[in-house]
Amino acid sequence: MKRLLATLLLVLIATVAHAELPSASVAVVNQALASGKPTVIDLGARTCISCKKMAPILEELADTYRGRANVLFIDVREDSEAAKRFGIQMIPTQIYFDGRGTEIKRVIGFADTPDLINGLMAAGLK
Repeated sequence: MKRLLATLLLVLIATVAHAELPSASVAVVNQALASGKPTVIDLGARTCISCKKMAPILEELADTYRGRANVLFIDVREDSEAAKRFGIQMIPTQIYFDGRGTEIKRVIGFADTPDLINGLMAAGLK
């Protein structure tokens, strides 16, 4: 019994220890789009397999480009208004915005690190 509890505790700790980008609120999205920096918003769901695979990539890019670009995630199953606002029909969808907050590119499906970096560069990342 102790062994089972210890195993469950380790699994719980490992699950909690893996941080994910929080689902961005309307205020955070608006702030990012008005920041003067290129922005990518990944609209997906935490239960989507492709979205789960992208989570660590997005986290890494958010850290790498902090202060130079905005990397956001929105869980459209938790925030259906965001799905409507951005016209999302399939997930994951990445939308790239330039420093003025103008949409410049939209990609549907899994995006790996080079894809996301290229999108941000098209949006003005230096």
